[in-house]
Amino acid sequence: MKKNRFIQFIVSFTLLATAIPMFAQQADLGYFRIPDQTGIHVFETFRQDTIKFEGIRVRVGGNFSQQFQAISHENSAGENLFQETDLNKLYPLGSGFNLATANLNLDVQLSDGIRMALEGYMSSRHHPEFWVKGGYIQVDKLPMFGNPQWFTDYVSVRVGHTMVNYGDQHFRRSDNGRTFYNPFVGNYIMDAFTTEIGSELYVFPGHNYFLMVGMTGGLISGNVTDADKSPSILAKAGFDDQINEDLRLRLTGSLYHNSGTIRNTLYAGDRAGSRYYMVMEPEFYRNFRAGGVLTQSNEANRFTSGRFTPDFTHQITSFMINPFVKYRGLEIFGTFEMSSGTHNADIDDRSVTQIAGEVIYRFFADEQLFLGARYNQVSGELPGDNGDISIDRIQVALGWYTTKNLLVKLEYVAQSYNDFAPMDYRHGGKFSGLMIEAAVAF
Repeated sequence: MKKNRFIQFIVSFTLLATAIPMFAQQADLGYFRIPDQTGIHVFETFRQDTIKFEGIRVRVGGNFSQQFQAISHENSAGENLFQETDLNKLYPLGSGFNLATANLNLDVQLSDGIRMALEGYMSSRHHPEFWVKGGYIQVDKLPMFGNPQWFTDYVSVRVGHTMVNYGDQHFRRSDNGRTFYNPFVGNYIMDAFTTEIGSELYVFPGHNYFLMVGMTGGLISGNVTDADKSPSILAKAGFDDQINEDLRLRLTGSLYHNSGTIRNTLYAGDRAGSRYYMVMEPEFYRNFRAGGVLTQSNEANRFTSGRFTPDFTHQITSFMINPFVKYRGLEIFGTFEMSSGTHNADIDDRSVTQIAGEVIYRFFADEQLFLGARYNQVSGELPGDNGDISIDRIQVALGWYTTKNLLVKLEYVAQSYNDFAPMDYRHGGKFSGLMIEAAVAF
């Protein structure tokens, strides 16, 4: 198995590396975020109609990432025996390479101001086989109605099965093989990411602010059963202005709400998995999806290592506020998030708060080299009578865009688990160490 994965890594890297020259002259698309270094600091695509439509254009792109991990972990939980096995004993963690991850992206300019995106995972931690993440159509003009100027100037619509635009954090996170927009290796402890079927309507009353409202099915996939399920409601408002040549200011507020559904996955929708492999995972656990049998942990069945989900699978209301300031090479990005909800209709509301702040400094004329630090904390209530807990993380990263398509990152990470019950395997838990990540994007 290890040999097969090594061969998969070599083949994937060779294919992507040889593909870059083939797509050196990629098709220009309208209202589009470029996947390489050029796409950093791009959030929503504002009303910049700079690409003349001259027929259908197809852009084939990809993302590839590989990490080397050297992290250690520990806990102080009491012994919890099941079939003579201690379920609180942590996974025997060592150093080594993680499974290479890769994305394949197909973007098509279908008409003037109408673009389609199809996103696929060629290899991921949870699914080593190829599978489709999702896709959508973005409408920035109405050529079928003669391109009315009011729509072109002020309106955009996105329809499909894709990541919902909740908060600004998802514009900077790593998404499987796509790691170019993230100055760090890992994402947030409480990682808001899910793909749902629905639509979002954007209105741009001025050049520097916008409003968005949206609605989705509230589930990570389609569902036509006769079940109690409500749609998810989205709202976002933001100000984003390049004040002068040196200074950019952005501030957004977001809302995500679902009044009750089968299984909401706002904080459990990332099927690709965490970048910190097997950290703070038990060596064995009871697999209740298979009847409670004793199961050995592996990279696929414990793919959210180092993360925390509040488990608001029935009802959820989340708010996120994100300030962003960039002055020359210095940038500051922050997150304040409050989420409340229930696991099912019979359990009382709980609430969880997340804060994060990062400072990045980018060097040289093309900002090829950067140094960054991030602090991230989650605090709140666990289900039942388990009380309040908190998790703290510090990340320090050094990165180098050797070209606009190649990136190397070095990160130190340290995370601690506070106030977990003595018989919880996370009691007294902590992990720390180094990550090295190399990435390709085109």
